[in-house]
Amino acid sequence: MLNIGYIGNGKSTNRYHLPFSLNRDELNVKTIYARSLEKEEWERVPGVQYTDDISYLMNDQDIQLIVICTHTESHYKYAKMALDHGKHVLVEKPFMLTKEEAVSIFQYAKEKNLVIQCYQNRRYDSDFLTTKKVIESGKLGDLLEVEMHYDYYRPEIPNAVSQFSKYNSYLYGHGVHTIDQVLSYFGKPDRIHYDVRQLLGSGRMNDYFDLDFYYNSLKVSVKSSFFRLKPRPSFVVYGKKGVFVKQTEDRQEEHLKLFYLPKGHDDFGIDLPQHYGVLTYVDDDGTYHEEKVISEKGDYARVYDDIYQAIVNGRDKVIRDEETILAIEILENGMKGCS
Repeated sequence: MLNIGYIGNGKSTNRYHLPFSLNRDELNVKTIYARSLEKEEWERVPGVQYTDDISYLMNDQDIQLIVICTHTESHYKYAKMALDHGKHVLVEKPFMLTKEEAVSIFQYAKEKNLVIQCYQNRRYDSDFLTTKKVIESGKLGDLLEVEMHYDYYRPEIPNAVSQFSKYNSYLYGHGVHTIDQVLSYFGKPDRIHYDVRQLLGSGRMNDYFDLDFYYNSLKVSVKSSFFRLKPRPSFVVYGKKGVFVKQTEDRQEEHLKLFYLPKGHDDFGIDLPQHYGVLTYVDDDGTYHEEKVISEKGDYARVYDDIYQAIVNGRDKVIRDEETILAIEILENGMKGCS
């Protein structure tokens, strides 16, 4: 049994972590720390202790893993505090503010012989897993281009922000999802082209990005905007023999927002036939095919499975340090043109 303590009691903890950590028998959520216990936006979990005393959490010898779900600016401070108290650490994304912080905290954890890892749950999105399955089937032939879109129509968000912030940018907050997917599957690119904009003008929020990752003859594009009334397909993959289009994104977040949780619901996050992607290709005999592809099952709890195996059984971390460091370096480089 791995005992867990959380720092933060907001949306991140309650929507994107607890539904999954509470859905694993080998995990026990013991304590949640919040700066104020008076806020009651989220119902308290039965059997879990709540405290506004950070030392109570840190000094509990039963707690082996601390999960940090706070604003990015405080990640380094809390991560170092947890490591100083002999705790393993799981940190929400973006992992740290800078590459320098990331390198420093990974090194510090190694010196302490402790595990620290970023919560890159989007590696376990259904649409991403399905796209990988199609690529690995070989039916598309040699890959030429991959387009990954993460679109919204939420103009009220950038319209409400009147000043620029590097670390509260759209690239840092949302690009970190798809950038990690790219790095986890395709590896480090030969070069990257950045197009990161403030559509409302300088001094305003970063609300758009378009990054191209180049790998020899393959180009992987990550694109996102707050001003897409009709979202682009989640994934489009072009090969020499065909194309795969996955229009809709993973449905776990959709269900979480409805408080339809994974525990007790076998259909949680599962695509229906209308959500399936379409694979179109020409086989080796020249025969044309067009077929729907049954979606893979997404499951954000697999991040907890990964870190459990690293802590309890000493396995290598699935979310590797060098990938997390590179992702933050890309975020920093992408924001250099904004102000």
